[in-house]
Amino acid sequence: MSARAGIVVTGTEVLTGRIQDRNGPWLADRLFELGVDLAHVTICGDRPHDMEAQLRFLASEGVDLIVTSGGLGPTADDLTMEIVAGFAGRDLVLDEALEGRIAEILRPLMRRWPDLDPDAVLASNRKQAMTPRGARPLQPVGTAPGAVVAPADGQGPTVVVLPGPPRELREMWEEAIATEEFGRAASGRTRYAQRTLRLFGIPESEIAETLRVAERSVQGFGALEITTCLRRGELEVVVRSEPDADAAYAALEALIAERHARALFSTDGARVDDQVADLLEGRRVAVAESCTGGLMAARLTERAGSSAYVAGGVTAYSNETKTELLGVDPALIDTRGAVSPEIALAMADGALARFGADTAIAITGVAGPGGGTAEKPVGYVCWAAKRSDGAVLARDTTLPGDRAEVRDRATTVGMHLLRRLLRGEEFPL
Repeated sequence: MSARAGIVVTGTEVLTGRIQDRNGPWLADRLFELGVDLAHVTICGDRPHDMEAQLRFLASEGVDLIVTSGGLGPTADDLTMEIVAGFAGRDLVLDEALEGRIAEILRPLMRRWPDLDPDAVLASNRKQAMTPRGARPLQPVGTAPGAVVAPADGQGPTVVVLPGPPRELREMWEEAIATEEFGRAASGRTRYAQRTLRLFGIPESEIAETLRVAERSVQGFGALEITTCLRRGELEVVVRSEPDADAAYAALEALIAERHARALFSTDGARVDDQVADLLEGRRVAVAESCTGGLMAARLTERAGSSAYVAGGVTAYSNETKTELLGVDPALIDTRGAVSPEIALAMADGALARFGADTAIAITGVAGPGGGTAEKPVGYVCWAAKRSDGAVLARDTTLPGDRAEVRDRATTVGMHLLRRLLRGEEFPL
């Protein structure tokens, strides 16, 4: 079994949601790259008892490494180094070299505020130079040093103490993993492969049945760690395994491809947005949308260099705008309604003509929160993807969720329509 790790993110501001945790996910990725198995990520406030409890819990789980973030500042609530010292059975002592380094960092800052008492500032920051006796200090990137702290009795996990600001934490990480203490604690690490399959148009229950079939038919299935996630109407199947499970993964991928040929659109982890961007190389796409309010155009322009293939877009909420900017026949709006397959197709035609494009995607719908009817409820959306040579893929359906979810999923459907249109696939979504 690989070396195992836990992450403790500290800070009441993170616990209460005032600040979003960016360090936990980043550290998880770095540990995975090193072949260290991440067992737990916890978040606790700036309370000594709670911080101690997190460290004890992870130790009881048998982890080899604990990585903490936050709680290394000069104020009274910054207690991480003190708590870790006690946990590791080490006294907290002043590191005079670190104290001098912190003073050097602070001097140019204090020159900007000449009214500050330099002695008082240095005294308040002296606590940042207090480190566990025998620990490996990590040089400050801001004003907060970190440390790699092995247990004094050699029993239990090694703790990597890192600052909370993401920029400082990421720069200090490289120094931390190069230490002997880190290397010893992670000596059992392995190499993981992580592969992502992406499907569109099927519920999780379908892939759940396929995984049950795989459990019975794929040799070595138990060596695969599989997670599924339904997001934006797409189903992600993430498979993590060690090298000796490559054959089992290949058999699983083949089974999914056989059972879900139409739904499986990515076997290399590529997202539909990137696939569409690649397919649009050498082409010009135009966008016409109402209920999505420009989100489709935004997704198409997120990729670097996208201006090379995005000709332009129109966000047309009102009927008058649809007519004036996209040339939609007002009589068609009167007879079919602004949210209809016919209007989506007319909007696509208008976008092709207005921007001189060879590809267009149009979306019109009822996103809410109100305004729906029994015939066209909130969530009813119509799409039309069209090429200048006349090829068309269109769809209309009712999407679940609130306004934000409807708009987000509507753009995903639009991306998949474009992908299939550009690939010459004619079967419906």
